[in-house]
Amino acid sequence: MSRLLIAGSDSLLLPECRVLLDAKGYKVKFCQSLQTALAQVLEDPPDLLLTEKGFSGKNGDIELIRAVKACLQKANIPIFLAIFPEELGVELDWTLYAVDDLLVRPIAPEMLLTRIRLAECRMIRAFDNNPLSRLPGNTSIIRAIQGVLAAEGEEYAVCYVDIDNFKPYNDRYGFSRGDEVILMVARVIVNVVDELARQGSFVGHIGGDDFVFIVRREHAESVCRKILDNFDLVRNMFLSAEDIAAGAFIGRDRQERETRFALLSLSIAVVITGTGRYRHYGEVSSVASQIKHYVKKLEGSNFLIDRRDR
Repeated sequence: MSRLLIAGSDSLLLPECRVLLDAKGYKVKFCQSLQTALAQVLEDPPDLLLTEKGFSGKNGDIELIRAVKACLQKANIPIFLAIFPEELGVELDWTLYAVDDLLVRPIAPEMLLTRIRLAECRMIRAFDNNPLSRLPGNTSIIRAIQGVLAAEGEEYAVCYVDIDNFKPYNDRYGFSRGDEVILMVARVIVNVVDELARQGSFVGHIGGDDFVFIVRREHAESVCRKILDNFDLVRNMFLSAEDIAAGAFIGRDRQERETRFALLSLSIAVVITGTGRYRHYGEVSSVASQIKHYVKKLEGSNFLIDRRDR
């Protein structure tokens, strides 16, 4: 069920539109003020946004659009801008109105539904968001890494996150519980990056229990520490009392041998870019793999920043 945020006056959407969206399974949230719309975007980002030109006074529409585009968790939300016919002749600054489609008022129900479905299909084709976490996937990750490698005179930390002992955890607790852990880790990473290092940052989901986030170098240590601290605070919610008391659980390794595994933890391998260290994302990935191999041998949750000179 897709969630549609309608940000505008009460007259923005005809009653027939509301009935049709409901009948087709869309969950619609209405906000008539900029403050409530922004709060909704920050607290629980929707899957689609429809707002009106001139929403909530001067520049309210632009402010809301910027907030949606800055959302780390769902930066690719399709945005619809509703305008009156007479506004079609007014050229807009599309760098400010970073929308995906225009709807002319009054909006016909069938046209609204068609445009929404088209936007959803286009988003699936154009973006590679992970289906579970909804975070950007491998294509976006590669693009983001190449982007920071090309940023002359700036240093970034490309951080690879791995959940330790996740496969045996899945075997013991089941894939459904494993998915909950993955979603929890995704939320922890997004929330911490959003809180401590939002500007110029990126969060992506490689797949399975592997994530990548990118922050400016000066934020790397504080972000990594808080991610590990926050993970450790909520980790026990996903473990049985028996395993917590034992500090480990019994499972089978990749050779099907019975093995004692430590409880869930996180390992973060941090690669610093800048000053011509790397030219290709593959080099960054290779170094991160070396670091992660070492840090995963350590007990509990840990991070390691590569400080070697090339």
